[in-house]
Amino acid sequence: MKERNQGTMNAICTISIGLLSLLFPVASGHAVDASARLSRLKVSDNKRFLVTQDGKPFFYLADTAWELFHRLTREEADRYLSDRASKGFTVIQAVALAELNGLTEPNPRKHLPLLEGNDLTRPAVKEGPDNDYWDDVETIVDLAARKGLYIGLLPTWGKYVMSDTGGAQKYGEFIGRRFKDKTNLIWILGGDRPAPTPRERDVWRAMAKGVAIGVCGREDYDAVLMTYHTSGPGHASDFFHEDRWLAFTGIQSSHGDRILNWKMIERDYNRRPIKPVIDLETTYPGLVIMKGMKAGNDDHARRSAYWSVFAGACGHTYGHNSIWQMYAAPRKPILDARIPWWEALDAPSAAQMGYLRGLVESRPFWRQAPDPSLLASGPGEELEHTAAMRGDGCAMVYTPSGKPFTVRLDKLDGRQVKACWYDPRTGKTIAIGQFDRRGDREFVPPGTPGVGNDWVLVLDDPGRGLGPPRTAR
Repeated sequence: MKERNQGTMNAICTISIGLLSLLFPVASGHAVDASARLSRLKVSDNKRFLVTQDGKPFFYLADTAWELFHRLTREEADRYLSDRASKGFTVIQAVALAELNGLTEPNPRKHLPLLEGNDLTRPAVKEGPDNDYWDDVETIVDLAARKGLYIGLLPTWGKYVMSDTGGAQKYGEFIGRRFKDKTNLIWILGGDRPAPTPRERDVWRAMAKGVAIGVCGREDYDAVLMTYHTSGPGHASDFFHEDRWLAFTGIQSSHGDRILNWKMIERDYNRRPIKPVIDLETTYPGLVIMKGMKAGNDDHARRSAYWSVFAGACGHTYGHNSIWQMYAAPRKPILDARIPWWEALDAPSAAQMGYLRGLVESRPFWRQAPDPSLLASGPGEELEHTAAMRGDGCAMVYTPSGKPFTVRLDKLDGRQVKACWYDPRTGKTIAIGQFDRRGDREFVPPGTPGVGNDWVLVLDDPGRGLGPPRTAR
């Protein structure tokens, strides 16, 4: 009966899409490349993580490339995507209607996204493949899929939406239908904007409805995976946590050398109903936004990533001040970007994001959860926060500055404990030894305590055969 019902619903969806295409035609896109079709993503049964349609765990490791569609040639996009795939990223976050003159400055192929002004209801669409802005976006989405990458697609930067609910829904229907066949999309509404008023919330709800209708012909939020990118520091849950379309919730912890994103993740992790949570924008090297702070660097970006994941996030979003804007001369640098985007690709922290993914995936991370009770010495506050998480037969403790801490070993699994240090800067391990699982034990990380001397203590039940931690590369 379940299979028969599903088939009926699929047929209804197909008929609905056909009717919509008659009412609101879209230029034909590229033929779907079967080799580039990634599995669609959904929320896991325990509501903490993302998984593929067949239940395979998915670690959301993203890079912010807000101006990807707007500023890069196809050759440059290929270079960028190849680099991020090689470093272990799984998601690229990019904006269809980009922030930096995205409606008035053509992309490298001389295409604009809209027919005139900022009227989202009039996309610039031409019949036939490969001859308008939306074809250019599709080319990059398909290129990402061939490299095993998902696109976190922001339909628009928030400033272009304003207060028109009808226009927001109509645009949502257009872009949803235009990319309905793309299985490597995660929809991210908001575009760096909060929604503090009922009117503003209604606008984004209308766009979410439009996207769902565009993708499947009806308001079916199981057919689309959506979240919301608010301004920072801020929580999407403040506006939409109980909305059905918000499949997983996001924060933006903002930029600087002292961002405490673990507090924000912890808050949403403990909210009900349970939803996966992720930091969608944080601590770019070379950028400061928060008053009283200095620009973040590689150490700060790495610390934010580990704090986020160890606090219970379903992954993490990295970013660099030169890459989000795809800065290159003779363009005017925004927010004091100092190196071209292609040089920023090799920032040490970018490769270190892959090490984080490798470490987490080397253990059954979909069954891990934050557990500060492991720390007999206490988790610490503010910049000295030490984070612990525990799973089946394993536990990890992250120290941001390499100060000693004490672990309650009797809270772990097994008769003995095998311990090692994992270096977040290199992805290499240092064996500590194996000992009985009893009492409290102090661990003293290598090196001199301070920012940049962060370490992960990995504690395993040797009977589980988990193997050594590894990098993603």
